[in-house]
Amino acid sequence: MRLRLVLAVLLFLPPFANAALPFDGKGMPTLAPMLAQVTPAVVNISVVTRSPMEDNPLFRDPLFRRFFNIPDQPRREQSAGSGVIVDRARGYVLTNNHVINNAQEVVVTLKDRRALKARLVGTDPGTDVAVLKIDAQNLAELKFGDSDALNVGDFVVAIGNPFGIGQTVTSGIVSALGRSGLGIEGYEDFIQTDASINPGNSGGALVNLAGELVGINTAILGPSGSSAGIGFAVPSSMVRSVMEQIIRFGEVRRGRVGVVTQDMTHELAQTLAAGSADGAVVVKVEPGSPAEKAGLRSRDIVLDVNGKAVRGAADMRNRMGLIPVGEEAELRVQRDGRPLKLRLRIAELFTMTEIPGEAVPQLAGVRVSNIEPGMPVYGTVEGAIVTRIEPNTPGAKTGLRAGDVLYGVNRSRARSAAELIAALRQADRPLRILLLRGDSRLTLTIR
Repeated sequence: MRLRLVLAVLLFLPPFANAALPFDGKGMPTLAPMLAQVTPAVVNISVVTRSPMEDNPLFRDPLFRRFFNIPDQPRREQSAGSGVIVDRARGYVLTNNHVINNAQEVVVTLKDRRALKARLVGTDPGTDVAVLKIDAQNLAELKFGDSDALNVGDFVVAIGNPFGIGQTVTSGIVSALGRSGLGIEGYEDFIQTDASINPGNSGGALVNLAGELVGINTAILGPSGSSAGIGFAVPSSMVRSVMEQIIRFGEVRRGRVGVVTQDMTHELAQTLAAGSADGAVVVKVEPGSPAEKAGLRSRDIVLDVNGKAVRGAADMRNRMGLIPVGEEAELRVQRDGRPLKLRLRIAELFTMTEIPGEAVPQLAGVRVSNIEPGMPVYGTVEGAIVTRIEPNTPGAKTGLRAGDVLYGVNRSRARSAAELIAALRQADRPLRILLLRGDSRLTLTIR
């Protein structure tokens, strides 16, 4: 009786999306009807990746392989994750970039046990989102929900394939919103939940009680690498924007804004006569940049971008990073206590196709240069700038782009092209390369 009373009380807690739990034939609350509609759209993803030995030139030498009795056929490594069908007509499946990274073959297994080979449409390492495409009839799909409408305390359900054991459902609440600064990805605006998420859940669905997709499960924090009640999901608003660009362009076309911001503090709020502690404070505006042309100045407070509130510097970077090159953003700004509206057009990243650069032996096909006067990032960061990536080379498959500034390898700092090459020569794989792309700092793992 006590359990029934507790469950009855939970029913009257106002979840989001005006969803109410139904009852089964015995009068007990149940999620089963909602899950019956949702779970067919959540898939298992099996990935065959290349063995790390294939990246070592020694293992490509037939004499070396014969001397050490290494098989001619490299060992294929297999891993498992999860995904979500979001467009049944076109067969689009969302998952995490880290699930399919370096994949030679991706197989999507549906709930009805159909196994389908998937084609990679594109990825975005900055948000850890990837889009796959499958060709099949009678697919289910999961509708997008509004992650911006989530509140801490809302009920959520995580669906995925933990440890490769098969589809599993866990439930919990939204523990926090807008989590950033975790060093997981370059663009962080995570939903935190206590719904149990474990290895293999990556790429799976986080849904509300209405059965709408509000996030893609991405990461966990736990001392043993398993669930400790702290899981993170990429919000559906970010995922949807990334997916649309990947489908349209094959990538996310982030551009240059040319502004450095910081979070608002209590002291700054008093100094700048700010009405609240929300917003991103402009610290520096790059001369000749889109930010300067839009009229932004140091000490301006950016309050929202395209009608969506900006909580801090990371929030602004996330919102600007999802606007394609050439499109405009409308900024609501406070300056000296007065409200302003500015329009900023996103510019292309600086290109250096005419600069030959120096070849990087450990990243075949990649050429780098020191940061010279006249480059937009000159004086703002120390490192080596990628000047060119030759097509159809191993370097072209790393995810690096011309214009990236590489400033660290594993735990070694690189302040110049020479230091970068020296650090790469001494580093063990996998390589964790720290880089600046546009206004965002990213970590790229190369196996």
